[in-house]
Amino acid sequence: MMNRPLLLSLILLATFPAQAAEFPNRPIRWIVPFAPGGSADALARLVQPAFNETFGQQLLIDNRPGASSTIGADIVAKAPPDGYTLLLITTTHTVNPSMMKLPFDPMKDFAPVSQLMSQPNILVVHPSVPARSVKELVVLAKTQAGGLSYASGGNGSSPHLSGELFKIVAGVDFTHIPYQSSGPAVNDLLGGHVPMMFAGPLAIEGFVKSGRLRALAVADVHRTSALPKIPTMKEAGYGGVETGTWFGVLAPGATPRPIVNTANAAMVKALRTPALKAKLDTQGVDIVASSPQDFSAFMAAEITKWARVVKQAGVKPG
Repeated sequence: MMNRPLLLSLILLATFPAQAAEFPNRPIRWIVPFAPGGSADALARLVQPAFNETFGQQLLIDNRPGASSTIGADIVAKAPPDGYTLLLITTTHTVNPSMMKLPFDPMKDFAPVSQLMSQPNILVVHPSVPARSVKELVVLAKTQAGGLSYASGGNGSSPHLSGELFKIVAGVDFTHIPYQSSGPAVNDLLGGHVPMMFAGPLAIEGFVKSGRLRALAVADVHRTSALPKIPTMKEAGYGGVETGTWFGVLAPGATPRPIVNTANAAMVKALRTPALKAKLDTQGVDIVASSPQDFSAFMAAEITKWARVVKQAGVKPG
């Protein structure tokens, strides 16, 4: 008699083709492992209507912040591999392996769907900070015991490592204050509880334009279309602080390839619609819309790259 585990495996394998052909036929849970209000959450809500249309189903955003995005990621790693639970990831997903012991394998336990887009990090300060340039900020930091403090969306996040690289390049100390995500960090920056941070245009552009925050430089090789008058870090005299944040989508690792391909096609189609592209362009977001295979290779390269950066910056794993 065939043993029960083998029988169940054969039944599941037999149903995968039918599931793939029908996918999606009900709403999809989209785990965003960050708190509302940050760049990742803002991006998810910006693209959600277009994704709903191309998927033909609702993508229901479920914010699960904490532990540098690993709480939400772990939920997806252990979810049924049927395409109905997806994960939004950022650069943090490929930094975490160098920062902490993970309850999952960042590559093997996930099926890459697509790298969606990327955006630069921008150095912003509270208006009460008496510095109107990066050089003035460095001079100010050198007069403070322990330097100035800076916020980020968590240990190992791209904004965190931007700050660490800035410390190295500028030769000045800064004290890192990590938050669960960029949303709460931006809120404390707006309240003047922390003086500075690196953040993406999606999280801070409106506050800069309204005068509630002051942008000093863009941590990229090019200026951003969202704030075209703001110089790059190199133009400001501190080249070498070129870091940004990318966004992508993963499914549970054993998700059948046809389902992954269907999800990829829906996302790529949505990102290429003129209306959504125009919205993203005005906010300084670069569309990538990669294939699952290209995204997998990109993630592997990012894990290697960020391991070197973490070591260079002397960041201690959490």
